[in-house]
Amino acid sequence: MAREYKIEDYRNFGIMAHIDAGKTTTTERILYYTGKSHKIGEVHDGAATMDWMEQEQERGITITSAATTTFWKGRDGKMRRFNIIDTPGHVDFTIEVERSLRVLDGAIALLDANAGVEPQTETVWRQAEKYHVPRMIFCNKMDKTGADFYRSVEMIKTRLGATAVVMQLPIGAESEFKGVVDLIEMNALVWRDESLGAQWDVVEIPADMKEKAEEYREKLIETVVEIDEAAMEAYLEGNYPDNDKIRELVRRGTIDVKFHPMFCGTAFKNKGVQPLLDAVVDYLPSPVDIPAIKGIDVKTEGEITRKADDNEPLSMLAFKIMNDPFVGSLTFARIYSGKLEKGTSVMNTVKEKRERVGRMLQMHSNSREDIDEAFAGDIVALAGLKETTTGDTLCDPLKPVILERMEFPEPVIQIAIEPKTKGDQEKMGLALNRLAAEDPSFRVKTDEESGQTIIAGMGELHLDIIVDRMRREFKVEASVGAPQVAYRETITRQHEEDYTHKKQSGGTGQFARVKIVFEPNPEGEDFVFESKIVGGAVPKEYIPGVQKGIESVLSSGPLAGFPMLGVKATLIDGAFHDVDSSVLAFEIASRACFREAAKKAGAQLLEPIMKVEVVTPEDYVGDVIGDLNSRRGQIQGQESRGVAVVINAHVPLANMFKYVDNLRSMSQGRAQYTMLFDHYAPVPSNVAQEIQAKYSGQK
Repeated sequence: MAREYKIEDYRNFGIMAHIDAGKTTTTERILYYTGKSHKIGEVHDGAATMDWMEQEQERGITITSAATTTFWKGRDGKMRRFNIIDTPGHVDFTIEVERSLRVLDGAIALLDANAGVEPQTETVWRQAEKYHVPRMIFCNKMDKTGADFYRSVEMIKTRLGATAVVMQLPIGAESEFKGVVDLIEMNALVWRDESLGAQWDVVEIPADMKEKAEEYREKLIETVVEIDEAAMEAYLEGNYPDNDKIRELVRRGTIDVKFHPMFCGTAFKNKGVQPLLDAVVDYLPSPVDIPAIKGIDVKTEGEITRKADDNEPLSMLAFKIMNDPFVGSLTFARIYSGKLEKGTSVMNTVKEKRERVGRMLQMHSNSREDIDEAFAGDIVALAGLKETTTGDTLCDPLKPVILERMEFPEPVIQIAIEPKTKGDQEKMGLALNRLAAEDPSFRVKTDEESGQTIIAGMGELHLDIIVDRMRREFKVEASVGAPQVAYRETITRQHEEDYTHKKQSGGTGQFARVKIVFEPNPEGEDFVFESKIVGGAVPKEYIPGVQKGIESVLSSGPLAGFPMLGVKATLIDGAFHDVDSSVLAFEIASRACFREAAKKAGAQLLEPIMKVEVVTPEDYVGDVIGDLNSRRGQIQGQESRGVAVVINAHVPLANMFKYVDNLRSMSQGRAQYTMLFDHYAPVPSNVAQEIQAKYSGQK
């Protein structure tokens, strides 16, 4: 089967926004006007096509990126193929947004005309900057009370540090919003209410708006000619570009991320969506308009590129795993180069495993169609993959490549979880593993010290939803505990201990004497064992028993029973008995020897110190730094990034719980942070006493 649409006619784009800016509604309208949905789904009544998980429909927020393929006839009468990725707007799901931005070629940033640039808009905008994604802006909810298009334009400059090229002006606002002025064609589009926005009239610009339209068209031309020397010279000589040239310049500037064309409308009232779709065709890139994806050649380890071309070797990136109630596990992948046929084997170069593509599906929100082959630029859902997780590369086994790996932030909150009934233990394990495969920002581990199952994620809402999904999808009821910190212990000075283990009780006895020097390991946090025995004071065959004995007690330190780090032990002398000595006797002796020595070698409690990066608007820098200091944090430095300030600090993990809530309220939700483990450091003595008192009773 040949390719149905040329790759130049593809548009892979997503819609990014703050929670509640009307993203799902806008996507619904796009699906309606492009003929994929027969009835418009409303988020208000929980029927939106894109929000297909039960919880999303209840909460009215979008959690999972659903990928949809649909088609649109551009202004030139040619059909284009759209692959749309719907992304969540809640701060706890930024990982999903980042993941979808990674595989898109362009995006529409949605603003709420009443609120303008909101905190989460700043977050997703920064993520899109990181991946250099071309963006257009749609100022939505123009019918809402307090809608102000011009204030939104200003906020794009002040809050995002970006240039918006205004392409349309609104006619009226709030309940009077009727349509838009097209600043290229210099006419007005007024929608007919009775046709669900499918029809509109092209009329003259209202007399009271002519002057403003002229002013904004001048600004538009002034901005776009700057990217082309010849156009700039002609403009300065008084020769204005024609409409086609303006469109060409807007396209070039958008794809080079020099500026962002801005449109307006109200998706809910069905006004302004079709011109936005025409703009997707006119200004967002096709897969061949953006730089070829770079990767690492597995054989030579050199950098190679893969062009968006069916004749190149196959390469694709898995960007989402989803559990589908009908098909089982689905892997969403973006094909960057080559073509893929159903039933073929592909190589997962990250896991170094082969995978067979059982079924290949084209997804439309939550309905699907089976396809036999897919081409460069396609976004497909693959069934039957066993090993692949998010961020893995799948490719031609003969031309292996690893595309850039996605970076996922470390989870920032962890809690203990246990099933409410013993019978659910196994079901809970299966459910958690399945959910962790879908979501790389969610981790599951067993605490070796307490035996508890610990789940970790990006925030309280994130973990709430995980626990909720376990209940709904896997029918497992679970209780969750309070967050915990993983402390450690070490020794701070050298100490020599001589210990003899003797046991006589009829028959064969036990005898072993060891003399060991314990000291902090200068090389790092590992345990180091050395033997300096000369002259056979301890026979060679018993020495492994000495090492094993010490290692067996390192898991529980003398202060509060936490594992020990950074200990060096040197066996310098000892004694044995021909009959009563054994490996076991030396194991017991060295175990007791270490227990005695640890108390005398300056035992100290250590705590995990996190590297915290806070990105905040300038207004809140003082508050953020003051708050970090109050958490025993040490500020490492700060720098400007666009219109924001980045603060780096080292803060004990124990003082970071509930930080996300504090930071949100401190900055009205506009600051965000990432946190990674950095190192272990001694706990101040006053804090150490509290911890010892708390944990000694438990161990």
